[in-house]
Amino acid sequence: MTALAASWLPLSAQERAVAIEVLVHGPLSRTDLARRLGLSAGSLTRLTKPLIESGLLVGTAEGATLPEARQGRPSQPLDIVADSRTFLGFKITDDMVYGVVTTLRSDIVARCDRPLTSHEPERVADLLAGTARELIRRHPSLAGIGIGVGGLVEHRAVVGESPFLRWRDVPLAGLVEERTGLPVVVENDVAALVEAETWFGAGRGLDRFVVLTIGAGLGYGLVLGGTRVRCPEEDRGFGRHWIIDPNGPLTPTGERGSAVAMLTIPAIRHQIQAATGREMTYEEILARAAAGDPMCARVIGEAGRALGTLVAQIANFVMPQKILLAGEGVGLTEVAGQAVDDALRAHRHPLAAPVPLETKVSDFHDWARGAAVLAIQVLVLGAADSSTQRDQLHGP
Repeated sequence: MTALAASWLPLSAQERAVAIEVLVHGPLSRTDLARRLGLSAGSLTRLTKPLIESGLLVGTAEGATLPEARQGRPSQPLDIVADSRTFLGFKITDDMVYGVVTTLRSDIVARCDRPLTSHEPERVADLLAGTARELIRRHPSLAGIGIGVGGLVEHRAVVGESPFLRWRDVPLAGLVEERTGLPVVVENDVAALVEAETWFGAGRGLDRFVVLTIGAGLGYGLVLGGTRVRCPEEDRGFGRHWIIDPNGPLTPTGERGSAVAMLTIPAIRHQIQAATGREMTYEEILARAAAGDPMCARVIGEAGRALGTLVAQIANFVMPQKILLAGEGVGLTEVAGQAVDDALRAHRHPLAAPVPLETKVSDFHDWARGAAVLAIQVLVLGAADSSTQRDQLHGP
């Protein structure tokens, strides 16, 4: 581990809880911070002192100073020194590695993409390490690496199964750590994206929040109590077993009418090719559907109805404060927005409140940013989840 990363460690559970609160919700006055965490003024002073001395927190001069009722004197808000450390996030796809460097608040300050010419684990690790070394020369404050992979990830270190990479039990974190000397965390790419949106994006401050991603596959993440819900099956491709229309289209692997068969980019392209004999890009299909091409309009319309049905079902059972649609496939909502809305209304109670739906056309750098946020959470702050932090904060 680098000296830069080690200079913040070890943080106690209580110190981590304070740092996380300021990171996600700051700048905060000491009074507000103590109230949010249920601390006395004395306890807060004790906990923030080492964080300020280490350079993680600072009293900011932005805006007016805030009154401290208990001490009877003005106080500067506490904030994270966002650019004191940087973090590297990677998203691995079938043929590319996308890399970003972020600040502590996940703002992207650099991008670096490389073609992936081999899926052999050692060669992938070589490519990641070489890219990391290149970025470290430009960003010497780089303190850790996060890697997002589609598939099952165990212990945030081992890729247990990744169908598109054809990997089983690959110790990716260890391979990259050996080559870089930096601490590494590996996670399922959807899980990483959900964490980033929960801390710094559309789900910030929400108690119940859902992320639904559409692209090469279909991803789902659930946040309850401000914390991502983890389960052993979250990386197993729920969409293949969520049947939207039993009479719907088949995928090349045989699922009829599933969410994957009706919504993912490869499935939509497969339907068009099977019907027309022509191979088209997803963008071309959307453009032709918008222009009134009968076959493309029919397939995209069915996809829109499937999406509206799926969103309605999620809303009916989870009752989220917001659903975020993300991924490279959500351009579907621009072309088939009316079909999405009609299906949503058809599958909701007539008096139900409108579903709070937000769309975000994500590129692969957003996924890489999610991996960098995992590095911030796990490698620097040691954060398992916010509820655990709060439990530890009030422990003996």
